[in-house]
Amino acid sequence: MTPAELLKDAFGRIVESGTAVVDGLSEDQLASRPAPGTNSIAWLVWHLARVQDDHVAEVAGLEQVWTAQGFVDRFGLPFERDATGYGQSADEVGQVRASADLLAAYLRAVHEQTVAYLDTVSADDLDRVVDEQWDPPVTLGVRLVSVVDDDTQHVGQAAYVRGLLPS
Repeated sequence: MTPAELLKDAFGRIVESGTAVVDGLSEDQLASRPAPGTNSIAWLVWHLARVQDDHVAEVAGLEQVWTAQGFVDRFGLPFERDATGYGQSADEVGQVRASADLLAAYLRAVHEQTVAYLDTVSADDLDRVVDEQWDPPVTLGVRLVSVVDDDTQHVGQAAYVRGLLPS
């Protein structure tokens, strides 16, 4: 197994889990929050897709799926066009409302762009520095693993919130 194949497997698990966690839920269920100030399933899945889209597009030198495929307009959120959810307030989290179909479509589209990029990545590419703002500088491999880690945490949180929904 190559490093790219390993990463594709990890990202594949995210899209599978992310689409499963929203499947069959209403927009109200997706926007439900277990307690004031907590995250909804809709926000968690939107945010994990936005982070993957933003970070992978940046290292790949591509336009984000969010704008390239019109998801920014389809979601119609009251945020800046480049918002990813990072640092958002509890009030902003509550403004993310979307259907399960739209959330899943965006996550799948981001996944497709991620996999297409990973098909071009060699083992040597993973050592390329992509962010010099950190000490030590961040390599492509570290950035991609970071995205997998962040997305996995958020999809797990979404699954937990789903488990709290009334039957």
